[in-house]
Amino acid sequence: MEDAETTAETATATKPVPLRVSDAALTEVMGILQAEDDPDSLGLRVAVTGTRGVEYAYDLSFEERAEASDDDLIYNQGDLVVMIPADSVDALWGATLDLPSAEGQGGLVIRNPNRPDPMADFDIDLTGSVTERIEQLLAQQINPALASHGGFASLVEVRESTAVVTMGGGCQGCAVSAVTLREGIQKAILEHVPEITEVVDLTDHDAGQNPFYTD
Repeated sequence: MEDAETTAETATATKPVPLRVSDAALTEVMGILQAEDDPDSLGLRVAVTGTRGVEYAYDLSFEERAEASDDDLIYNQGDLVVMIPADSVDALWGATLDLPSAEGQGGLVIRNPNRPDPMADFDIDLTGSVTERIEQLLAQQINPALASHGGFASLVEVRESTAVVTMGGGCQGCAVSAVTLREGIQKAILEHVPEITEVVDLTDHDAGQNPFYTD
């Protein structure tokens, strides 16, 4: 296997990196790394392990660089070697490892513009009218994914080829709820109910309190 440091230098020199580490997070991570046995042999492995509601779930760990898989993407962020499994690269592209913005909150956060597709494992048969099929999508697939954030999506009405949808609960006032609608719910409806060509969001995203996210 190619030496991890050589691979890291090559990855950084030839193309942008998928996950950027902010200066503040780099200082934090390097401080933790130096407390490990033989820190010079370790890299930070960041992997997408699944989904948590409308977000990705992650695993961050220090691992031996020499034990990285052949297809891992390995690169440097300052003095830190970052290792990302091949199947996590696309989901992490454009993300930033950072410190929480809330004062006094510890740990690290991954600010990721990407969202998992709530319909990725969709295998439900839709039947009935356009309205009935949209409601089946919401009830059987989309709302269970939103439930972990205390949220839900509802169909207001169907206007010819337009579906009017609103979001409530934990999704109202959520910093990513508009993105969730566009990238998840809208995509699902357009793909699985071909009579619909447009999805309109009536949610007041400036209202409500969001207990799950801070900007």
